[in-house]
Amino acid sequence: MTDDPVSEFDAFARARTPALLRAAYLLTGDQHSAEDLVQSALARTMRAWKRLQRTENADAYTRKTMYHLQVRWWRRRTRERQYYQRWEQPGTVSDSSEDVGRQLELQAALRRLTAKQRAVLVLRFFEDLSVVETAEVLRCTTGTVKSQTAKALLRIRAELSHDLTTNTRSQACTTT
Repeated sequence: MTDDPVSEFDAFARARTPALLRAAYLLTGDQHSAEDLVQSALARTMRAWKRLQRTENADAYTRKTMYHLQVRWWRRRTRERQYYQRWEQPGTVSDSSEDVGRQLELQAALRRLTAKQRAVLVLRFFEDLSVVETAEVLRCTTGTVKSQTAKALLRIRAELSHDLTTNTRSQACTTT
């Protein structure tokens, strides 16, 4: 560590915030909530900055803090139900590109997952953590991580295949 911990933390926060925001957005599904989550995690990291033996641990410490905060927020608040209800209203897509439509369908399917299922998918496939590491971060068993991953993937596949058959049927009706 250098002689000036304030400037050291400032440099760390400026360098790591974009990556932390991406992960937080995937956890929360909302840009404002993601910013709040990152800010809270960085505030805790700043308080613990002197305790960190090496600054190489700061990123891992901040990410783990961020995941723990999010899990705590999920457990403490019932805002999740209101959030999902707001997104379940049908929307329209003006672009006919299949890629854009497919991406929107995937985002909608991800939003309909439970908070724990989404957290498991983010940690396993976005953060590339192992089952054991994901279980440690979420403070649950490896069996829970495996079952939540399997349930989440099945649900997404089912919703996407349902959307595909529905879209194919509606397109067939409009062309005839």
